[in-house]
Amino acid sequence: MGVLNWVILLLTHPLEFRSLLQFYIYHEQKRDIKAVKEHPTSGWDRESMRRCWEFLDMTSRSFAAVIKELDGDLARTICLFYLVLRGLDTIEDDMTIPDDIKQPLLRAFHQHTVTPGWTFTGSGPAEKDRQLLVEYNVVVEEVNRLDPVYKTIIIDICRKMETGMADYTHKAATTGSIYLETVAEYDLYCHYVAGLVGEGLSRIFSASQKEAPWLGDQLELSNSMGLLLQKTNIIRDYREDVEQERFFWPQEIWGKPEYGFQEMRDMYKWEGQSGVEADELKERAMWAQSGMILDALRHATDALEYLRVLKNQSVFNFCAIPATMAIATLDLCFMNPDMFLRNIKIRKAEAARLIMQSTNPREVGLIFQHHVRRIHARANPRDPNYIRISVACGKIEQWNEQHYPSFVQLITAGGESKRVLDPSDARSIVLKMEEKFNAGLAKKMRLEDIKASLSSAGTNARAWGDDTASQKEILMYVGAALAIVMGVSASVVLLVVKFA
Repeated sequence: MGVLNWVILLLTHPLEFRSLLQFYIYHEQKRDIKAVKEHPTSGWDRESMRRCWEFLDMTSRSFAAVIKELDGDLARTICLFYLVLRGLDTIEDDMTIPDDIKQPLLRAFHQHTVTPGWTFTGSGPAEKDRQLLVEYNVVVEEVNRLDPVYKTIIIDICRKMETGMADYTHKAATTGSIYLETVAEYDLYCHYVAGLVGEGLSRIFSASQKEAPWLGDQLELSNSMGLLLQKTNIIRDYREDVEQERFFWPQEIWGKPEYGFQEMRDMYKWEGQSGVEADELKERAMWAQSGMILDALRHATDALEYLRVLKNQSVFNFCAIPATMAIATLDLCFMNPDMFLRNIKIRKAEAARLIMQSTNPREVGLIFQHHVRRIHARANPRDPNYIRISVACGKIEQWNEQHYPSFVQLITAGGESKRVLDPSDARSIVLKMEEKFNAGLAKKMRLEDIKASLSSAGTNARAWGDDTASQKEILMYVGAALAIVMGVSASVVLLVVKFA
């Protein structure tokens, strides 16, 4: 940002100015991949890998920063994973490639990814990531350098994804159907293009040993994380996609009788018009939009659950920041007619605030809670989705309250965290009574244990005393017997002497 932009921001949005200033001053870069000490894991000392890092910056400004801060060889591995899937996605999205050429390209992309020297120059000139495929040989070279475990995962996910993409593009090219008809079909498409990414990332995290071995088997949670991000992008990019004749919204949602739309393009026909008819059309477009956002929100609690099981801080940041950006974007889009007119994004200051706050599962839960409350506050009772929107928001509130109760607060002082209960909350009274009862019960059990120990000790002492008495009696009997034997023996000796 230039000096003038900073001044304008200070005058128009002083709170955002403060957030951005705090971000630039206090946010520290966790890792410098260019540093010499990082070369063994980042690969920056190789020209081919440097070019791959450049492609990452060119194709994903949002993901590039968090990828670079991942620990060890995870950064390089996921950079290459992203570029492989970006190359595949570029071929799928390119409407200038005929289906008879696109099909074999897509279905063999996992093989091209490990074929030395392979490149593709047939993308349309308007494709923004065309250059990645033109120089794809550098990606191939670096993928072949990866640890075999990582390489196997990347190729396997690429193979699964390319098959799904090829099936959908072939259907659109041969049947004349340009729409996804049902929500189930929409879910399957999003699984191929994003849910599989979540699966691959989880498997890579597990293989790196920076996360639990079982994380790679959490397919449902991994899929939900990917679907939340993908569906948010599909909602936000409505206008851009429609103008490029990419129709991802399922007809089951926007074609409902309550909305009355025959074509996806009809949802912005109110643009530049006024009057009752235009207002009615805009309102119905908002209902369709809320239906899409409702569908995306059903993945939110799974995404939060996924974040709770992560242990490595760099991995957590990598997953949490896009998730909080997604919920903030859904908040921005909800009941916002501008979404139908242009591509809207959260402001830089908001993004900076989310990056700084997305540090642990509790903070992420609070961010989700904040944005769903804003969504619920703007929900319109006339919307056919109103009740279901309220329930979806309530589920996120419930998840947050279950895992991080609002009446329990953590206060940090002197480097130590202390739990403080909200005295105005009835649950605090119940918890204190329960803790008091448990403490009394524990004390009573300790006293019972002490009494039992003392009683056992007394019993043992008495038993030992009885044994001593018995031993004395036995000794007396033995002594008397010996005396009798000795007396008899003496008498016999005297008799023998007398008659000898």
